[in-house]
Amino acid sequence: MRFKGKKIGILIESDFYEHEIWYYRYRFLEEGADLHFLSRLWGQRSITFKGHEYKAPFDCNESFEELDHEQLLSYDAIIVPSGIVSDRLRYTESLADLPPATAFLQRAFACKKIVKGIICHGLWLVAPAPELVRGRSVVCHNNLHGDVIAYGARYVDEDVVVDDDLVTARTGDHAGLFARAIINMLVRREGAAGNEPMEGT
Repeated sequence: MRFKGKKIGILIESDFYEHEIWYYRYRFLEEGADLHFLSRLWGQRSITFKGHEYKAPFDCNESFEELDHEQLLSYDAIIVPSGIVSDRLRYTESLADLPPATAFLQRAFACKKIVKGIICHGLWLVAPAPELVRGRSVVCHNNLHGDVIAYGARYVDEDVVVDDDLVTARTGDHAGLFARAIINMLVRREGAAGNEPMEGT
């Protein structure tokens, strides 16, 4: 298992695209990843979210709001999935404050060691903090093309786009290509780390 010891966080909320989330659940575990689904739990111990197409239940009991800096740094990748998840997560009680999920993403972007994966409508979560992708190469759902231009990002007409520590993909139906790009990036990083000279040599 190539990912033994690798930790991946995936944001989740209601109206998630079941085929995509189920794919991640099996694909990353297949590689041996330590997989965590994170959400805003509103002070509750867990919430059961419902999928968009089949209303499939998904229990989440981990909150991104409770992660301190050290815990965040334990993650190798943070993924924002497609569909309505990001729209639900970008709610904020006060318009003067960033949505908690966007603030969490902002913290992840500040850590270059963490691979950031955003697919399809996941880029909605960037709207309150467009500087996160300004000047960077991304792809998104066709419906968000204007949003991405407004963010100041460079739209690239490809199914998956890799820009340093950021991986974006066009739609939830490209979840396989998206996951493969993230896996390949983490494998390359592991290889590069393994080739670094030991301290003192």
